[in-house]
This record gives sequence, structure tokens and C-alpha cells, in this order.
Amino acid sequence: MSDSNIVIRNYHEADRPFLRTLFLSSRKQGWPWLDPQSWLLEDFDSATFDERILVAELRGHIAGFASLWLPDSFLHNLFVDPNYQRQGVASALLAACYPLCRETLALKCLRENLGAQQFYLHHGWKIISSGRGEHGRYYLMHKVNPLTK
Repeated sequence: MSDSNIVIRNYHEADRPFLRTLFLSSRKQGWPWLDPQSWLLEDFDSATFDERILVAELRGHIAGFASLWLPDSFLHNLFVDPNYQRQGVASALLAACYPLCRETLALKCLRENLGAQQFYLHHGWKIISSGRGEHGRYYLMHKVNPLTK
């Protein structure tokens, strides 16, 4: 389901408290195979440091965010509040990232995160390789920027 009331905007410092909570709760709900005991609200700060952050609002409420490391056109984070999933928020955030990036975008998707893998594959991303990081095994995925074809 898609909602035409999704607004994508640039991050404002006033968004930080809410996005910290969204980041923490989304990981706890979306990554149940990991132990969240050491996760903190402040993890959002380090996970997005020096990145370009886009915020999605749906019907006037913050529904998600994406953060990009622009020098590498790397989509570092894309999280949607569990209450707003399957309403087009992630797709809208992804589409808003393309104008900010070069011709090829990259991301790492946790192998256990089957829903995210399915989402990215549906949007034309390709698995390039795999590796292991702090949260477990992941796939490195690439996508040719549809705006530079």
C-alpha cells in the first residue's frame, strides 16, 4: 500500500530525540536474532555521524529515516517505524536517495533480515558479495542509480 501523504524532508536537529527512539525500537523489533542488551538511544548518533539524513513523514508523523554516506553513495541506514511499515515509506525514502548519489549505490543488508533483502531485490538491487560485520553476516548490494542511466 502506498500513501500520497508521505513527505520526505531533510533532517533537523529537533528530530534527533524521536529518531533515536525509532532507531532503537526498529532494530529491537526488526532484528530479533540479535541481543539488544548493549544498544542505546545514542547509537543513532554514531550510526549517522557525518551522514546526510532524510526524514519521512506520513500524515504529519515521523515514520522513518534514511542516512547516506555521500562520498561513497552508500545507504547506511533505512529504518521505518514498525507502525508505518508497508505503507510506501521505505520506497519513498529510497527514491529520495537517488538524486543525492552517483551512478552506483551500495548498502549492506544483514543476511538474517529477509524482509529487507526482499525489499531491496524488489527495487532492483543486486547482491554483489557477502561478509561479516558487527551485527553478523551481511550481503553487499549495489544498484545502478536509475537517474543516471
